[in-house]
Amino acid sequence: MLQEFVDNVIAVTKESVKTFTYESLNNIARFINGISALLLTLLPGKGNILEGISGWELKPALRGPRLPRWMERSSAISAETPHLSRTGPSKKSFHIRHQFLQRTTDRRRGVFEDLHLAIEIFIESVFDIVHKGAHYVLSPSEVWQKLSCWIHGSGRDNSPVVDVPTANIGSDNPVPTERKTVYRHSLNTDSRTCEDVITELGYPFEAIKVVTSDGYVLLLERIPRRDSRKVVLLQHGILDSSMGWVSNGVVGSPAFAAYDQGYDVFLGNLRGLVSREHIDKNISSYKYWKYSVNEHGTKDMPAIIEEIHKIKTSELGKSQPLSGEETEDQNGKIQNLEVQASQEGSIEDQPYKLCAVCHSLGGAVMLMYVVTSRIAHKPHRLSRLVLLSPAGFHEDSNVVFSMVEKMILFVGPVLAPLIPGLYIPTRFFRMLLNKLARDFHNYPALGGLVQTLMGYVVGGDSSNWVGVLGLPHYNMDDMPGVSFHVALHLAQIKRAKKFQMYDYGSPAANMEAYGTPEPLDLGAHYGLIDIPVDLVAGQRDRVISPSMVKKHYKLMRKSGVEVSYNEFEYAHLDFTFSHREELLSYVMSRLLLGTDPGKGRIKQTTVRLRKPKKVQSEIEESMECRAKEESDELAGRTV
Repeated sequence: MLQEFVDNVIAVTKESVKTFTYESLNNIARFINGISALLLTLLPGKGNILEGISGWELKPALRGPRLPRWMERSSAISAETPHLSRTGPSKKSFHIRHQFLQRTTDRRRGVFEDLHLAIEIFIESVFDIVHKGAHYVLSPSEVWQKLSCWIHGSGRDNSPVVDVPTANIGSDNPVPTERKTVYRHSLNTDSRTCEDVITELGYPFEAIKVVTSDGYVLLLERIPRRDSRKVVLLQHGILDSSMGWVSNGVVGSPAFAAYDQGYDVFLGNLRGLVSREHIDKNISSYKYWKYSVNEHGTKDMPAIIEEIHKIKTSELGKSQPLSGEETEDQNGKIQNLEVQASQEGSIEDQPYKLCAVCHSLGGAVMLMYVVTSRIAHKPHRLSRLVLLSPAGFHEDSNVVFSMVEKMILFVGPVLAPLIPGLYIPTRFFRMLLNKLARDFHNYPALGGLVQTLMGYVVGGDSSNWVGVLGLPHYNMDDMPGVSFHVALHLAQIKRAKKFQMYDYGSPAANMEAYGTPEPLDLGAHYGLIDIPVDLVAGQRDRVISPSMVKKHYKLMRKSGVEVSYNEFEYAHLDFTFSHREELLSYVMSRLLLGTDPGKGRIKQTTVRLRKPKKVQSEIEESMECRAKEESDELAGRTV
């Protein structure tokens, strides 16, 4: 009876301590959330940010597993519409919700949830020791028995250890084998890769390692359609990766939308952002991060596009038409095919049509690649460019960016050797950021405060900055970084008020690199662009304002480039991280013009799309006009 009474007292005390600590932790969470809500109401123009948000009213938000934020919408829609397209993976969309629910059982925890779990484990351990101590005190005979066994050595377990052989059902070799279990402690951080997301949704995947001319190893990812002659390359922006093009799941991601429309989809990754590899395994951090936007446009992009060209010409069973090498003709004369490859006919001779969709810095990189390729008389292999809020001009920016520009230009020569790369170096701090992103989601007022402060830092841009931090490519194992020289290059562009290549700091160094004392002005060479370009700006974008995208447009139009310009009511990150059906429809219509020559080309016009419904109506009207023209032409031929 005494033993049972003591056990009950210990159990009640343990539960009381656990309840007290749990409520204390929740009170701290309530306090932080409440202070955040109070600060939000005091900030100018931000008092209404809490309207319509549940959970900010000083309530704890520790809850059970749920779908990741960026997959909630896509899984719900996929469950309602099991057949997405004729070409897409309609068979597997039926099981998407079940796959996600199984995946979320081990989703990452926030800092508060980890703290609560650690305290609970500690309490369980302490009271387990107390329980055993009380048991031995109340049962002295058992204590003497254990001591006697220990002294005489009879307490050792001499029973033989039996390894039970096992075999997997359905294995190719059903011979029983011994299996060892290795325990791995999970820190519950979401470390899924682009491959994980694509394969979980039932799409094919292929990873390709691309080596640049200066030894950097890039990761080129692919959703393959090997027999397709329509190819699209999706290129991310700064501090981003290929994950941005698949982060909205099946329905809202450009990569899956292009694949469902019959495209062979390639996802490019620039150096320093995902795969920080180099052929020199002993390369120093200083040497690795010593690159600017120049290297993105003149090293990374040529390597990626030439790899795509090599793959597609091999798969489609046609030899490379113009490789840039020298061959001997029938008369014995040497012809330089490098010059011939730069002609317009070389693109038409390709067995495929390659279009590129680029966001932010990726747009500037692609423009640099096309211009420098044309200057060097090399083929760029592209048929069309769709640039979403492209970088390149930045003088129209807020006070914060202007201060950062002046600081980088002032301390750049000193900081470049000391801080070659801007990234989070240790796994602990990357894990901490990953878990804080979960806390921002659990506590809406705290997340709203961080979102507001981030908006102030970037000049009022209303992108979902907190939501982006919760994406899997910001995890403890890997996180995008950026070279300090890339930041310095962007600061130089802002100061010069023109889209130029990297300024090496002296006329002699620039002369050696470009043949001129000043860096090469890319905007002045827009006349070399020989393919259609579609520019898209965001009316709520404060990172790259619409006026800066218009500057690209005006220079291109003045240079005779076939260019179009459109605006959407988006912020900077909405082009990739938000589910925007009207944007997907617009991008797909532009890609259609680049891959199907029979559809004609766009005119040099400026169109502003302020209402999302206008996009779909314009697309439908244009398709009806084309169908009518084709029918009239066919009728004329028949007559």
